[in-house]
Amino acid sequence: MAYKRVEATEAAKKVIDQLRQEHGELVFHMSGGCCDGSAPMCFPKDEFRVGARDIKIGDIHGCDFYMSEDLFEYSKHTHTTIDVTEGRGSSFSLEIPLGIRFIAISRLYTPEEEADLEPIEYPE
Repeated sequence: MAYKRVEATEAAKKVIDQLRQEHGELVFHMSGGCCDGSAPMCFPKDEFRVGARDIKIGDIHGCDFYMSEDLFEYSKHTHTTIDVTEGRGSSFSLEIPLGIRFIAISRLYTPEEEADLEPIEYPE
């Protein structure tokens, strides 16, 4: 059994369901750059263009989850849990008008997890 690199809390899944009803299929991205780049950002799938240096690290609640190659290199030894918190972020992510924002909570993998992680995918 391969361990997931990224997962979502139940609270985050409820927000994803709400956003999916309004916007259709969704995608998540973490760039690691400036302007909230290390925050998970949610976009309509048909409006997001995967970059040549983005890596798909998994999916959360039926949504592809991408991370920039640089951020992945920095965080490849950590598991990421996506949650929500009250307060407006300063990003273009879809949840911002709801007065909440997605957040990433990271922890180091256990040795057992790190030995059997889901594979990453590079764009074609």
